[in-house]
Amino acid sequence: MSFQAYLDAIEDKTGKTPRVLVDEAKERGYDAADVKAGVIVAWLKDEYGLGRGHAMALIHVIKNGPRISAKHVGSTGSHRDDSDTLWLDGKAARASV
Repeated sequence: MSFQAYLDAIEDKTGKTPRVLVDEAKERGYDAADVKAGVIVAWLKDEYGLGRGHAMALIHVIKNGPRISAKHVGSTGSHRDDSDTLWLDGKAARASV
């Protein structure tokens, strides 16, 4: 599953765009450098029923922003992403761009 596919699946499961969830995390202070991933994983599981893999994809965005390593862009296989910048504003908005 590509990084973007993880974010799209999170939107399907929660009904919230990745940007909304990142904003919620920031409101809680989860973007601070000293906040451990386990705290965020627990929040996403308790609040939204997300598993560890999906939570870790969102944690990357919370901690590092929407850019991913270029090594995953244009490569072959199911983990390939089309861009090194993830779309956070929802699948419907991406389809209209």
